[in-house]
Amino acid sequence: MLAAERRDHLLGLLAREGKIVAKEVAAGLGISEDSVRRDLRDMAADGLCQRVYGGALPASPAVVDYASRQTVAPDGKRKVAAVAAGLLRPGGALILDGGTTALAVADALPPDLACTVITHSPTIAAALLGHREAEIFLLGGRVFKHSAVACGPAAVEAAQNVSADLCLLGVTGVHPEAGLTTGDAEEAAMKRALAARAAETYVLASSEKIGTASRYRVLPWEKITGLITDADPLDPVVEQLTTRGIEILTAG
Repeated sequence: MLAAERRDHLLGLLAREGKIVAKEVAAGLGISEDSVRRDLRDMAADGLCQRVYGGALPASPAVVDYASRQTVAPDGKRKVAAVAAGLLRPGGALILDGGTTALAVADALPPDLACTVITHSPTIAAALLGHREAEIFLLGGRVFKHSAVACGPAAVEAAQNVSADLCLLGVTGVHPEAGLTTGDAEEAAMKRALAARAAETYVLASSEKIGTASRYRVLPWEKITGLITDADPLDPVVEQLTTRGIEILTAG
């Protein structure tokens, strides 16, 4: 089998089964595991998969730059944002992550809602300036331009001095095995710091992120309250998560 044919075969496996197990592929094709691993390295370099121990998972489309992400699944993000915004009660305190789905949440919050919003995203803070009853608390640090958020030790330290009723957290990948992931190690650490300061944490995940993975784990499943997604409840990944007892809020 030619390299191009192997690549097509591997991409087909990812689409059908949601993962590649290198040992099984090698045995099925009668080739060495080294050959499969080389193919996976090339595919990962092209952004077609996320390599993991023993194989690969579908790569998240949400690791592109901030401006490009604004055009990815805008309807799904608005649906997720509408459900997420409804979780914040009058007088409540919200930790709102950065990213394009979080920006949709800021837009979905009622402009007259009395609340406190804590964020490490200057973009989110600016979007809330017209919410006359909202108290805005901006956490500072080194700005990670990819997601327009503050990260690093200064931002993590600032996060440790706040608390909230609710945290709405964005991720780039949601996978039963890989967990909740994102593409940058410092951003993952910041997300963990934010989630640790809230009584409840819900993850915002429009459907294109379901069943995909990025390089860095954010949180294990047991550390979140639930997942908000517009993915079909009958999606195999959503069904697996439901079976594991994870609360799924469907954004229709």
